[in-house]
Amino acid sequence: MSDEQKITVNAESKYLDNQSNPANNQYAFSYTVTLTNSGSVAAQLRARHWLITDGNDQTQEVIGEGVVGEYPYLKPGESYQYSSGALLDTPTGTMEGSYQMTTDTGDQFEAPIPMFALIKPDQLH
Repeated sequence: MSDEQKITVNAESKYLDNQSNPANNQYAFSYTVTLTNSGSVAAQLRARHWLITDGNDQTQEVIGEGVVGEYPYLKPGESYQYSSGALLDTPTGTMEGSYQMTTDTGDQFEAPIPMFALIKPDQLH
């Protein structure tokens, strides 16, 4: 990825107590992602690739087009934020991945999504 093609990705997660059912090993999390075009060329998000790993090291791969039904177009300096969710079988896990971006000239590049934790609050020691 060149300095021209640079998307910065930040993610924050939150445990959803009211949507979880620990007795049935269902732990719900929301996450909010902010993408910022830190480069010098505009780019559009075309696809996503997630690796969601639970506390048992079971990884679920999610590949799809866009995010929450949208294909955000970011000019240099612009940001886009969205929220979504994940359901795990364990009270802890991680998410990471990448977004497939396309510039106005048709060049494609990956915007990495740094790993972030999904943690039910009482799991912290």
